[in-house]
Amino acid sequence: MTLREILSTSFLFLLYLVLQILLARNLVLFDYAFCFIYIACILLMPNEIGLTWLLLLAFVTGIIVDMFYNTLGMHAAATVLMAYCRPLVVRSQIDVPGLETRIAFSLRSLGVSAFFRYIFVLTLVHHTALFFIEASSLTLIIPTLIRVIASTLLTTVSIVLIQFFTRN
Repeated sequence: MTLREILSTSFLFLLYLVLQILLARNLVLFDYAFCFIYIACILLMPNEIGLTWLLLLAFVTGIIVDMFYNTLGMHAAATVLMAYCRPLVVRSQIDVPGLETRIAFSLRSLGVSAFFRYIFVLTLVHHTALFFIEASSLTLIIPTLIRVIASTLLTTVSIVLIQFFTRN
């Protein structure tokens, strides 16, 4: 990665965290759909970053969000799980011939359908882990599944809409 790419990625990383903490924290629809756009920090990282660094960044991102949400590691656990599943999803979902290591995760480079699928699957992994950790029981399975689906759709649509307005 060049210095310009590192600075750009760092700026976007901080921007998504600040957006989550200041703006998206209060964005809740009907007490079921929560918007967690901070996961875009990990989802939009370059593919050439190593898994160890990706997991470390996911943990730090989750801990920062946990500090502001007062959730004792739930976001960190869900974000690390999502980051761990990311290489598997990239290998199975994204078909970019010849660019296995140099994939830019943006709407322009992947196209709308591949980008939406990529974001949706990993957001579903994150939200499933997060809401089932929060429920800590299977007795609330129906409300938890409704929260998972509604929040996944809201977060996915939010990340895709933000990508429409970026220059990447």
